[in-house]
Amino acid sequence: MTTALHMRGPVNGSPDARRVSIGSSVGAVIETYDFIGFGTAAALYFGTAFFPGQSSVAGTLAAFATLGVGFAARPLGGILGGHLGDKVGRKPVLVASLILMGLATFAIGLLPTYAQVGVIAPVLLVVVRIIQGLAFGAEWGGAILMSYEHAPWRKKGKFTGIVQAGFPVGLLLANLVFLVSVHLPGDWAWRVPFLASILLVIVGLIIRAKVPESPVFEEVKETGSVVKSPIVDSVRKDWRDILRGIGLRIAETAGYAVSITYMISYLHTEELATKSQTLLALCVAAGLGIGATVGWATLTDKIGRRPVYIGVCAFGVVFAIPMFLLVNTGTFVLILATIVIAYTVCQNALAGAQGAWFPELFDATRRASGASLAYQISAMVSGFTPFITTLLFVWIGWMGPALLFGFYALIGLTAAVLTRETWGPRERMLAEQAASEVDPGPFGPDTTPSTKSGELV
Repeated sequence: MTTALHMRGPVNGSPDARRVSIGSSVGAVIETYDFIGFGTAAALYFGTAFFPGQSSVAGTLAAFATLGVGFAARPLGGILGGHLGDKVGRKPVLVASLILMGLATFAIGLLPTYAQVGVIAPVLLVVVRIIQGLAFGAEWGGAILMSYEHAPWRKKGKFTGIVQAGFPVGLLLANLVFLVSVHLPGDWAWRVPFLASILLVIVGLIIRAKVPESPVFEEVKETGSVVKSPIVDSVRKDWRDILRGIGLRIAETAGYAVSITYMISYLHTEELATKSQTLLALCVAAGLGIGATVGWATLTDKIGRRPVYIGVCAFGVVFAIPMFLLVNTGTFVLILATIVIAYTVCQNALAGAQGAWFPELFDATRRASGASLAYQISAMVSGFTPFITTLLFVWIGWMGPALLFGFYALIGLTAAVLTRETWGPRERMLAEQAASEVDPGPFGPDTTPSTKSGELV
């Protein structure tokens, strides 16, 4: 008996695998719409709405610092969500995090500005941002594990890629709304996108309420394997993989913070593109990113998680300086091409690979805790990256952000080299054998629990 494919769920997936992936993805769309929408608003509006009376650079720094507060709260959300996900189940975490995120985001649209209530305005913005961070931190682990543990062994990359594709969908929706609202008068330009999010939350709750619990978690409960303190156990037993996961994530999420979040502000303040042009470029990149994320994730099912990560991170190191040279031309076609490449390759490929790779690094009894910790701790670096990048620009110009992007890619490359492959030739061969030995029967995919799916578990 081998543990190579231990606790990965039914060999051919559960009958609900596709529905679960889509349901989890819908939640990811909403959470990203809410969370990324804040980043867009921080880059374009919040500097003057909540931090007036300062230079444009100081206002941008203050807005980006508020953006970073939400990222700093994400590890706490990840700890809480991971603990509950391993103790009470993946599904309750999904529903609770969605409600919390939806209410916090709607509240942003109602916040008074500095001109209306003075210093209370930025304080309220920070409080709501912290709540957003807690909710988003709890969201990812539950969504990705639900999809992973329902999915067929041979298509876990593809099915988790569907969940990860929810992020570019959310990015697309957020920027489409901002692209339209930019023409609204005054504060309505940024209020409307946040107020409109409540409609997405209602739809998401209806869909998520029908998603069944993970078969792997049900199995953990049935066998009495639920651990008392999953977070503590994960830190004690999995700390090496958690550190590697943090490195892997930094290349993706902190790289995104430079190439997209900061780039929005850079293009605006340096007058390289108008707000409408910048938002249009983001919409095009996000639209292409939906298919790119699923495509990259599916590729990891065929060649493994590690090769994709190593190749893309190596490209990121090389692309760092050309990325800024291209946008500095002020030519919209080149700016558009740069943003598309930065997003569909440097971000989407890494996110696509993470969906299956992160859960496979951890035992099922503490999988939510380990994966969430690795995924969310890196957010602290990512959240303050636009702030750091702005300081670097003030110090040495565009070369500072470019070098930082390359440095993040190098961290990811190093982490990928040091992280074990979880879906190599051996695992793919064993999965093929297991699938051929299990008869899916007349009612669809095999639903046999993973510990009973033959000797390959």
